[in-house]
Amino acid sequence: MSYRIKHTGNKTPADHEGVKRRIMTIPENPPHGSTCDLHVHTTESDGTDTPEEVVSRALSLGLGAVAITDHDTVKGIQRAVRAAAGRLVVVPGVEMSTQDGDREVHILGYFIERDNRALLETLGEMHRRRRERMGEIVRLLRQYGVPIEQERIEALAGKGAVGRPHIARVLMEMGVVDSIEEAFRRFLGKECPAYVPRARFPAAAAVRLIREAGGVSVLAHPGLTHSEGIIDKLLRSGLGGIEVEYPEHTAEQRAVFRRFVSRCGLIATGGSDYHGPDDRFPLGAEVVPYTVVQQLWAASGRMDV
Repeated sequence: MSYRIKHTGNKTPADHEGVKRRIMTIPENPPHGSTCDLHVHTTESDGTDTPEEVVSRALSLGLGAVAITDHDTVKGIQRAVRAAAGRLVVVPGVEMSTQDGDREVHILGYFIERDNRALLETLGEMHRRRRERMGEIVRLLRQYGVPIEQERIEALAGKGAVGRPHIARVLMEMGVVDSIEEAFRRFLGKECPAYVPRARFPAAAAVRLIREAGGVSVLAHPGLTHSEGIIDKLLRSGLGGIEVEYPEHTAEQRAVFRRFVSRCGLIATGGSDYHGPDDRFPLGAEVVPYTVVQQLWAASGRMDV
């Protein structure tokens, strides 16, 4: 099963003239600190901190900027912007779950227009299919003898994008597993009893969609998903960067990705992939200098926030 990309042609005259108009600006120097975490999730997807709690935690850590990059949704961005109230730079972002062949690929989008119609329609379809996938996982778990309740998963996810981590947390609540890692190892990971592949959305299409939404696309944690082999293909679609600094990247992997960045003229980004205080990686576990935020903003076609 694959997605159909909708192109709405919602460009302004300035776009057609090749002019980038920006209502949004970012400060020359960050108002709070000089280091930035550019990979952060909230309760709008599978994080456990609300957008407001993320901002509060970032301020307490002295971060200069955070990127709200929830899975397949942009709903947490405005809440974070309001909570920051100018004390912290909030980078509008998204993390899109995509495929290239049989390989899972995650694409980060930065400085996206969060009201872009084509982007919102695509994310809405991804949200619907996430919930269908959850129902199938629940069915398989029950078939395997685990009496998990779909209602509890939905309550935990709220209105946000539901994901396997929500199911893993319910399995922990039930006492079936002791950790999220165990839930994936025993039930939810590939080749496990309740694994259900996600609907395929092409990685290259996500790169193009992010660009059409005024943003800059970045290949997320390529060392984790073993997706470095498709960098050249994504470059042809307009890839803008690679997430080099990531908690699970080895020194050797980081060196390889830096060479890619240097050779291809890309932006090297980084972040913790923060999902909450009880997750493996705390907020700020990986940071980059504020100059990276400036590079992403300069490379974007942002119109407003």
